[in-house]
Amino acid sequence: MTLLQVRDLRVVIGGRHILHGVDLDVAATGVTALLGRNGAGKTTTVKAVLGLVPRTGSTRFAGTELTGLPTHRVVRQGIGYAPEDRGVFAGLTVAENLRLAERDAAPDYRLVHQLFPELKEREKQPAGTLSGGQQQMVAIGRTLLNGNRLIIADEPTKGLAPKVVAEVADVLARVAERVPVLLVEQNLALVRRVAGPCVVLADGRTAHQGPTADLLADEQAARRLLGVGTHRPSKGGS
Repeated sequence: MTLLQVRDLRVVIGGRHILHGVDLDVAATGVTALLGRNGAGKTTTVKAVLGLVPRTGSTRFAGTELTGLPTHRVVRQGIGYAPEDRGVFAGLTVAENLRLAERDAAPDYRLVHQLFPELKEREKQPAGTLSGGQQQMVAIGRTLLNGNRLIIADEPTKGLAPKVVAEVADVLARVAERVPVLLVEQNLALVRRVAGPCVVLADGRTAHQGPTADLLADEQAARRLLGVGTHRPSKGGS
């Protein structure tokens, strides 16, 4: 089933055409990956869905048309957003960072602490002293407080060490068991591990939609669409 359906999404900013007609389907379960080379329009697509940039076209979420709605009304439909820079307030504690995100009358701290017990253990710790992976837990944990029906995670592993990337993969896998995720990501090892369907953008347009495993198994298609190879080393390789 499809939870989010985007058709002919277009964005023009300062007279410059950024998106030229993006089509995108996000599954109602698991992780859907949004892929593409740098500058393909991935983050702009996410911002357009959220109403953070002017857009035209159709964006339907659980049957409700979002295009034309301001961001606060889009969010209230049940969409949580973990931005590319994580948006963590370094000088505030973990608990204070979470408290700022409360929207519902009864925020679901039980779920957040069940998925991320470290956040409970470190609730009095300044968020700026956390590791990159732990800060990502805070960013995603904030989206889980309010009963959201979809979480958008924009490049959650950007700038993180390989060991921390593995931690974030675990985080996303746990979250996706409860709430569907739209994952914008460049790390194909992570995508291979957690994503079911994928959508690939190129030059502000949809260039491919289909199962992630099929795309990454096709070396030629992956190089053409993503500009990188997908070869996985053998078990004895480095």
